[in-house]
Amino acid sequence: MAYQETDGQRRVHHANYLNYFERGRVEMLRDLGHNYKTIEDDGRMLVVAEMNVKYFAPAEFDDWLELTTTVVEIRKVRMRHLYQIHRGDQLIVEADSVIACVDRTGKLARLPNLETR
Repeated sequence: MAYQETDGQRRVHHANYLNYFERGRVEMLRDLGHNYKTIEDDGRMLVVAEMNVKYFAPAEFDDWLELTTTVVEIRKVRMRHLYQIHRGDQLIVEADSVIACVDRTGKLARLPNLETR
């Protein structure tokens, strides 16, 4: 991670993990053959409805971290993800989220078909 992501103790600031999770979701969609921009252009937004984070150990400046993002559940208008960030074999952070699909007015909308292409 970059130096600007750390606090005064050279540890990753807790809020930065939310950015990592967002990147993980976007890249996971891309790996499945979907483009987040196209989903938005079609009038749907995927918004965070719930986020639960558990911190097990600090990550520090210049640590090499690996993020795994997994879809745990897909329903009509929402999906759940599990995130794990490891430094080597050590679990640093684990989180789960509920992502809701809304239209441009903010009303719940059916999720696009997110099956692999």
